[in-house]
Amino acid sequence: MAVNNGRKVFALGVELDGEGYHPAAWRRAAHEPDQLLTGHTVHSRVTAAENAGFTLATFDDSILAASDHPAGRIDAVTRASFVAATTSTLGLVPAVATTYAEPFHTSSQLATLDYTSRGRGGWIATTTAEPAAATTWGRPARAAAAELAQEQRDSIEVVRRLWDSWEDDAVVRDYATGRFLDRDKLHYIDFVGETFSVKGPAIVPRPPQGQVVVFAGGTTAPGEADVVLVSGVDLAETLAAADRARAAGALVFVELDAAVDTAAATAADRLADLERYATANPATRLSFSGKPKDLAALLTELAHHVDGVRLHLAVIDEDLPVLARLVLPALFRSGVAHRPVPGSTLRANLGLARPINRYAKDQH
Repeated sequence: MAVNNGRKVFALGVELDGEGYHPAAWRRAAHEPDQLLTGHTVHSRVTAAENAGFTLATFDDSILAASDHPAGRIDAVTRASFVAATTSTLGLVPAVATTYAEPFHTSSQLATLDYTSRGRGGWIATTTAEPAAATTWGRPARAAAAELAQEQRDSIEVVRRLWDSWEDDAVVRDYATGRFLDRDKLHYIDFVGETFSVKGPAIVPRPPQGQVVVFAGGTTAPGEADVVLVSGVDLAETLAAADRARAAGALVFVELDAAVDTAAATAADRLADLERYATANPATRLSFSGKPKDLAALLTELAHHVDGVRLHLAVIDEDLPVLARLVLPALFRSGVAHRPVPGSTLRANLGLARPINRYAKDQH
C-alpha cells in the first residue's frame, strides 16, 4: 500500500469525460447538449471534483468518435491544460493513446501539462485496436494484442527517457554571461524500437515531478506504469485482478461504475429511465448502484485491498454532487481517505517518490 508521511494513501479518482458512463447520460445532464464542449462545463466539473476532495480527475479520449451515443470531445490534454492554472490540489490525468501516436509529442505535451499544473500531471497510456484509428493516423494497422502491448511498452519507455533527457539543473539562466543551458546535462536517448526510433533529447525541460505519473490498464510489465488500473465484473474478480497487478510493483486502482440515490430519484429509477433510451454497454467493471452510505462502505472495503479507485459516474451532473456531499466527507471523517495536500505534487499525494534521473552522473 502507498504511504505518504507515514499515512496510508487511498486515492479517489473520478472520470470527467462526456456526460457519464451510460450512453444516454446526456438526457439527464444539467445543461443543453451543445454546452458539453464549452470551457464552462469543463471548468465547473473540475472545480466541483477538486472542492469535493478528489485526489485526481481523468479525461478519457479517442481519435475516433463514439459510435453508441451522441458525443463530442476536445482532446484530453487540452482539457487538462485548460483547467491547470485554475486548480491547486487536483491531479489532472488525460488519456493519450500509445498506438500510432508519436511518443516525442506525447512527452512534450505531458511535460508541459506538469509545468502548467505545478506538478499535478498524469498520463493514462491507452491502446486502440480499431482499424479506423490507423487510417486516421495514416499508419499501418496494428490490431494483434502482442503488437499493441509492444508499442505501448516502447512508447512509455521513450516518453520516460525523454523526461530524463534533461537533468534537473540543465537550465542555467545566467543572464550576465548569456548562458542559459548546460549542454552537458542534456542527453540523447538513442532509442530504436520495432515501429519507431527516437534520438532526443526532449524540447521541454524535465517535468516538476521528474516523471509524470503513468497509469495503465490490464497487465503491465514491472516499471512500465506507476499505477495499474484493474477491472472485474464482481468484487472477487476485481480483487483477484488487483493481486495479479501487484506483480508489476505499481500502485493498484480499481475501476468502479457508480450510480447513487439522489434527493429526486433512486439510482435504480434513474438507470431505468436511461435504459428507456439506450442500453448500457455490457459490464466490464465493478458496478455499484444504491445509497451513498453503501457506496462509502464499498470504498472502505476496497481501501483494505488496493491503493485507490477511479469512479465512472452514471450521470456526472447528478452523481458528482451527491458524492461531494455524502460519500467523500464520510471517507474523510473515518480516515479512509484524505484530501490532497495543497502545494503537493500528484506523486506526493499518491505516496510516490520523485524518481532519480537515469542519465545524471551525480545521483545524490
